[in-house]
Amino acid sequence: MSKKIGVLGSGQMGGGIAQVFAQKGFEVVLFDIAEKQLTKGMAVIEKNLNRQIEKGKIDKDSMTATLGNIRTTLVLEDLADCDLAIEAATENEQLKYEIFRTLDKTLKPEAILASNTSSIPITRIAAVTGRADKVIGMHFMNPVPVMALVEVIRGMDTSDDTFATIASLVAKLDKEMAVSADYPGFIVNRVLMPMINEAVFALYEGVASAEDIDKGMKLGTNQPMGPLTLADFIGLDTCLAIMEVLYDGFKDSKYRPCPLLVKKVEAGHYGRKSGRGFYAYS
Repeated sequence: MSKKIGVLGSGQMGGGIAQVFAQKGFEVVLFDIAEKQLTKGMAVIEKNLNRQIEKGKIDKDSMTATLGNIRTTLVLEDLADCDLAIEAATENEQLKYEIFRTLDKTLKPEAILASNTSSIPITRIAAVTGRADKVIGMHFMNPVPVMALVEVIRGMDTSDDTFATIASLVAKLDKEMAVSADYPGFIVNRVLMPMINEAVFALYEGVASAEDIDKGMKLGTNQPMGPLTLADFIGLDTCLAIMEVLYDGFKDSKYRPCPLLVKKVEAGHYGRKSGRGFYAYS
């Protein structure tokens, strides 16, 4: 594989994915549908790199080189000659199908199509393309430049060659790979999201305050942050979307989203990004 990577979506995840590839010398084409979002995404990447300079992890020349490796575009056809395209759009199943149908028509036949989905089965996404053998899941963790893990998910028809190529790429990014079977939620979110959902139920049922639930889990189980704080960081809309994928996929009541989580999302209280979730943010 040559070194040209397309990334679709310049938000928190897409921008982070673009950054880590660019820092390793890959040529990155970063696509979004809005100029404003691309500008914001590049500003976040620059801020992240400046933070790395302050910590002595990189120098200014490295930052300049990294930024030089990223080209932004509003035209999807600019990804046509990429060897790998990674979709990092909103966790919405129909949207992902639409994106993958378009990518399948746009990219060269030998290109690999990957999704950063955190919960939607890869087999379903691959089925809307004419290259199911070249479709795979690459679920990066948030924040991408900091977190060491990439979950790799093979669809039913993902080829050995595609898997080997992606495994090699993950190693080149100096990240660790965890391989998951293609079931809703994969490994991380199948375990994490029900824990967050149960914390929301504990709040909903008056077991304890949000602060005490988080304190209990943080100090009692040595987690870096409590589950409700983490939910606000991830985005309550994303948490709900993943719980709904789990609930629909397994038809098991243990994955039923807490009514309080649903209400918060209906009210637009998404967490940090909206300024209000289980906590208020200035």
